[in-house]
Amino acid sequence: MNKNIGNIERALRAIVGLALIAYAIWGTGAYTMYAWIGVVPLLTAVIGWCPPYALLGINTCSAKKAS
Repeated sequence: MNKNIGNIERALRAIVGLALIAYAIWGTGAYTMYAWIGVVPLLTAVIGWCPPYALLGINTCSAKKAS
């Protein structure tokens, strides 16, 4: 499992994930149950790997691969 998410994208995913989880905890709307989807971008930000990116061959990580 090589990292395929760059640092900027990881930060954005973490912010979005935390915001959605916060809304799920403290929100009072009809969509609070759906806000638990925020766990997914938070988890991918923590591990630095996104399964759909791996399937599609996308890599936003700027690390150079050893040849």
